[in-house]
Amino acid sequence: MLSIGAVLAFLRDDFPEVTISKIRFLEAEGLVEPQRTPSGYRKFSPADVERLAYVLRMQRDHYLPLRVIREHLDAIERGEAPPALPAPETRPGPMEEVDRELGAASGAVSGVRLGRAELLAAAEAGERELAEWEAYGLVVPGPDGGYDGEALQVARLVAELGRYGLEPRHLRAMKAAADREVALVDQVVAPLRRHRNPQTRAHAEATARDLATLSVRLHAAMVQVGMRARH
Repeated sequence: MLSIGAVLAFLRDDFPEVTISKIRFLEAEGLVEPQRTPSGYRKFSPADVERLAYVLRMQRDHYLPLRVIREHLDAIERGEAPPALPAPETRPGPMEEVDRELGAASGAVSGVRLGRAELLAAAEAGERELAEWEAYGLVVPGPDGGYDGEALQVARLVAELGRYGLEPRHLRAMKAAADREVALVDQVVAPLRRHRNPQTRAHAEATARDLATLSVRLHAAMVQVGMRARH
């Protein structure tokens, strides 16, 4: 039986990005169930370590969400063959992912409102996680306590990053950068929004959307360039 530190050291040979927080998160998601000593310390069996390695491999090589990985593990436990895996080369690059996300956002139904329980279910998250996201200003409820489609999109992305060990405190820099980009867009369109002509004000909103889209795509392109420079 291994301690969580020993498991981390073992896994890092193949998965350098894994952290103790990531292992604890996968435990909280029910993907691994280590034993506990009377004093509360986790003890992992070789089978637990094998399950963790499988989860990490499916995330890294095939980009599968935890829900699908859980289905794979359940099938393996039943002695069945897991579903066929997608080819790694079919994974879109950062720019394609951004375009897909922007397309999903633009196609969202306006006026959609989700309750707290609905948001948690859609984002595959827990109450404690949502409370932490709100504490860091990553997800913000509306005046009625509900959430719109954009809040759901943010929640899903934050949850997905969490599955790679990135916690809300790590995302403060992204939130600060987004706030600065919003302020920059506001600088450009503020004079148009104050105009008396309704058509000019409508043009301001269209301009703001275009600038926001370009800003997000520029950010993705810069990340892509930076990642290539490291290889």
